[in-house]
Amino acid sequence: MTLVLLPGLDGTGNLFASLIPELPRTLNVITAAYPPERFLPYPELVSWLGKLAPRDGPFAILGESYGSTLAVKFAATHPSNLTGVILCAGFISNPVRKWGPLPKLLARPLFFRFRPPDFVREYFILGSRAPESLRLAVRRTVRSVNTEVLAKRARAVIDCDARDEIRKVEVPLLYLQATEDRLVGRECLDEIKRFHPETISISFRAPHLLLQREPHASARAITQFLDAECRRTGLGAESSPITPES
Repeated sequence: MTLVLLPGLDGTGNLFASLIPELPRTLNVITAAYPPERFLPYPELVSWLGKLAPRDGPFAILGESYGSTLAVKFAATHPSNLTGVILCAGFISNPVRKWGPLPKLLARPLFFRFRPPDFVREYFILGSRAPESLRLAVRRTVRSVNTEVLAKRARAVIDCDARDEIRKVEVPLLYLQATEDRLVGRECLDEIKRFHPETISISFRAPHLLLQREPHASARAITQFLDAECRRTGLGAESSPITPES
């Protein structure tokens, strides 16, 4: 089994560094890093992902935040060897519509050129008492990406709509919800379940960067889901079923 990781707004995949070591060694992990100097809208990213995804074996995809919409749109194309989809802090339409016009005003290169105060990152992204190593990793990662690209990705989030596509997803879908997420609220999960009622959801007491703050518990949930898919499809499981810590 292969797991393809689709990163959030930064697009680098660097922030999966704490999750990957927690996943089973028998799992082949591919980190999909979006082009850092060139913005690709979601339709082009779907085509790009189609060239990256495995062609000769079963695989699942995990879309984190910005990558969740891509995961849904890609799954709607029915890749023959796709066995499951995992969404983490995900959404299928504008997750910040409750903030009115403010997100569009902020989705500009100038906003991403200035380093926001630490308390802003803590409130919206990192959560309280985040380890210094994660704070540094987030700063370093964001600075490595072209600000114009970041701004266009932010606007793509505001304009996204994958509600029709999620109806077409035929493989099992797991949603990892961060209950302390101040960017992607519970209403995003509710909307996904409204359009895809078979969605399985697991909640964690964590901020938006769920995979980074709770890598061990997240990996347990992911592994259990993939093990179940291995058994369902007759591929065999590489490890014993485990119960995720919620």
